[in-house]
Amino acid sequence: MAVQYEELAAGISGLGEAVRLQGRTLMLVRGHLIYPLRYAKRDVPVTAARLRRATGFRADLICRHGPPPRQQAFDLDWGELDASEVHPDLELLPEGVQLVLVAYTCSMEKGVMRIEWGSAELRREDRYLIGTVTSRCPSQIDPER
Repeated sequence: MAVQYEELAAGISGLGEAVRLQGRTLMLVRGHLIYPLRYAKRDVPVTAARLRRATGFRADLICRHGPPPRQQAFDLDWGELDASEVHPDLELLPEGVQLVLVAYTCSMEKGVMRIEWGSAELRREDRYLIGTVTSRCPSQIDPER
């Protein structure tokens, strides 16, 4: 379902520059990579949703460009992330880029029901921890702004 990447890029194209990562168009706006994430098919706040595991490209993106962890991880002697294991597309991003997740709920019957954005960190068990969230239901968004 790559349509969300293209739609978001088209909607904010005048604000930044497009970058192709993992075959998808994402937007870089003033040093921030805008990354859409559908987290549920029903209207539930992202802080209350059961989020799926983050693996591969998405996990690397959050680890490299998300905020530093708010809580120190337990030392389970798992070792550090090996730079050779990081997704190669992440090398295309400039140094210092910060990740902004645009998390949303959407269903075929109701369309987009909730949009939230902010930062996310990755917990050791590969689950998202989303913080600094600003929330808007689509009916609250002023299309003239």
